[in-house]
Amino acid sequence: MDKNLNFEQAIKRLEEIVGKLENGVDELEEVVTLFEAGSEAAKICSEKLIVIENKIDIITKKVEEQNSINEV
Repeated sequence: MDKNLNFEQAIKRLEEIVGKLENGVDELEEVVTLFEAGSEAAKICSEKLIVIENKIDIITKKVEEQNSINEV
């Protein structure tokens, strides 16, 4: 799987994989392949969310610091 997917692309890929698995897959090897791809897509989503959460924390702290400076 392309590790350069953005969050939306990884979610879409994960939804496609889940849909295939929900509709039933006859071959065990295909199930394993889909599961691996789904795990990778989920990992990409998780990593992207962590990066965004860290950015939000940094921005929030800067705003709070600026507000406390302005209150003085």
